[in-house]
Amino acid sequence: MIPIIKPDLDDRELNAIRRVLGSGWVAQGPEVKAFEDDFARHLGASHACAVSSCTTALFLALKAAGVGEGNEVITVSHSFIATANSIRHSGATPVFVDIDPATFNMNPDLIERVITPRTKAILCVHQIGMPCDLGRITEIGRKHGIPVIEDAACAAGSEILWNGSWEKIGKPHGDAACFSFHPRKLLTTGEGGMITTRHAEWDARFRLWRQHAMSVPDTVRHGAKQVIFESYVELGYNFRMTDIQAAVGRAQLGKLLRIVEERRRRVGRYRELLQGIAGLGLAMEPSWARSNWQSFAVRLPEGCAQRDVMQSMLDDGVSTRRGVMASHREPAYAREPWSCGEDRSSCGCSAGTCRLLRESEIAQDHTIVLPLYHQMTDEEQDKVVESLQRAVTSTNKR
Repeated sequence: MIPIIKPDLDDRELNAIRRVLGSGWVAQGPEVKAFEDDFARHLGASHACAVSSCTTALFLALKAAGVGEGNEVITVSHSFIATANSIRHSGATPVFVDIDPATFNMNPDLIERVITPRTKAILCVHQIGMPCDLGRITEIGRKHGIPVIEDAACAAGSEILWNGSWEKIGKPHGDAACFSFHPRKLLTTGEGGMITTRHAEWDARFRLWRQHAMSVPDTVRHGAKQVIFESYVELGYNFRMTDIQAAVGRAQLGKLLRIVEERRRRVGRYRELLQGIAGLGLAMEPSWARSNWQSFAVRLPEGCAQRDVMQSMLDDGVSTRRGVMASHREPAYAREPWSCGEDRSSCGCSAGTCRLLRESEIAQDHTIVLPLYHQMTDEEQDKVVESLQRAVTSTNKR
């Protein structure tokens, strides 16, 4: 079976784990601090705070932006459901705008029409590793005094052309950027996340909130020469990363540039091989973006049933995934509040559809993600393309 992705785990990660186990400190401690420093240095970020997942990172970033009950956050439906869920867990309502079909990312032209006095943040997504149009989005945010938070879950290693220079996603270019270290991502710690920000006060809040709002961190209390009683200054959370995870992350970070380089080469080869499939659409990389290609998505030719193509390829031993999802169509959001900027009670859209989110729905229904990992061989890639060609041909004949 050819998988969607293969994590790059070897003796470097094993040795890192042994180092931590031998130290006797396995909870949030010196390795987490070192990972944060390494990650910030790699991105050119002022501050980086490690947390338990990208979902918790998004929640904390929204909280730092002042998002709460009765507020609205502008985002995209076309994203993993954690994006919308983080907004709901903050007590706010997600306001979905549609995507640019060429990049699968938020269409900046649609943002200003949904801004209201209740808008507290813009949560943009670097979908499947492709940088969104941060230049235009942050400009809109500054114009209206609205913080911009980047869901960079998939984007470790991606770059954007910023004021004439290539800079890494996560510097950040908005107010904060949130990363995932899930195994589907290029850099993994099993589970885990990171928040980068340019605001020292936000970073201080993240560090407080992630550890139950404890006034004195464990590391400080452990090294103290006098007895210290901590206090809990407000309601906090257990959103910590362990030193075991952080040590793995540090080893992974050392491989990231090589992984991105090879994935970009593999995508170039995919583009050449897929030219022979008539009607197949490939994701566009804008001139101002360098994707890490966390996923490689293709739009199926007209007349091809997504599920049938995916099943045919699975029967061939090739794993695929649908082109992400549209959160507004999920059962949870038949019950949870969300908006498209219009009154849904009188818009006339049937359940599970929205005429203002049509491109998001098309991407969900007609796009599939092909296997892509830097260890991939030419033979494996050839098999994927051959399987896709057969599946497209057979389903088009039905």
